[in-house]
Amino acid sequence: MKRKNIIASTFLFLMLAGTKVHAQPTTHTVVPGDSMWKIAVKYEVGLSEIISANPQITNAAMIYPGQVLKIPNLDVKTTENRVIALVNVQRSKVGLQPLKANWQVSRVARYKSQDMINKGYFSHTSPTYGSPFTMMESFGVKFSAAGENIAMGQTTPEAVMTGWMNSPGHRSNILNPTYTEIGVGLAKDSSGRCYWTQMFIKPLY
Repeated sequence: MKRKNIIASTFLFLMLAGTKVHAQPTTHTVVPGDSMWKIAVKYEVGLSEIISANPQITNAAMIYPGQVLKIPNLDVKTTENRVIALVNVQRSKVGLQPLKANWQVSRVARYKSQDMINKGYFSHTSPTYGSPFTMMESFGVKFSAAGENIAMGQTTPEAVMTGWMNSPGHRSNILNPTYTEIGVGLAKDSSGRCYWTQMFIKPLY
C-alpha cells in the first residue's frame, strides 16, 4: 500500500532579473545501437523534450547512425543538484543515509514548478496534473512512499533550504528516513521569480 505525505508549502516573494531556463542545446551524433530513449537517459533529459527539439525527426522510433540531434540543456540542473547536496548535508547531521538523485523525478518536479507559473497557482494540487502522487505516476514514477515540498521566491539553494528546514513540515520530509531518492525542479517566471519543487520517493523496484 502506498504511503503518501504532503507537506504544507512556503513562499517568499522576491523579484530579480529574468533569466532563461534553457541554455543553448548540445548535439549528439547517432551511433549504431542508439535509440531516442538511450539518448534521453544518457543526457538525463526527457524523451519528449528531445523529440520537441528535433522536429526534423518524423518517427522517433526510427533514427539512423550519422543523424545529428539537438539535446536541450537545462542550466537549472546545477542549482537543482546543489539543493540535493544540501538536503544530504542535513540528513548526514542526524545520521540518515543520503538520498539518491533521480533525474526522472527531477524532471517531474521541474514540470510542476513550471506548471505553477503557467497556471498561476501555488499549491500541491495542480489543475493540470492533480496531486503530486498522481503526477508522478502519470510520468511513470513508481513508488511505495512519496512526498513533496514547494517554495516560491527564494533566489538560491541555500535560501530555499533554510526556509524549508525552519518549517517543521518541510523539515520532516527532508529528514524522513523512509525516502531513498529525491528530485528537485526549479523554474523561473518572466520576472525571474523562482519556483521550487522537491519530490521525495521510496521507489518500487
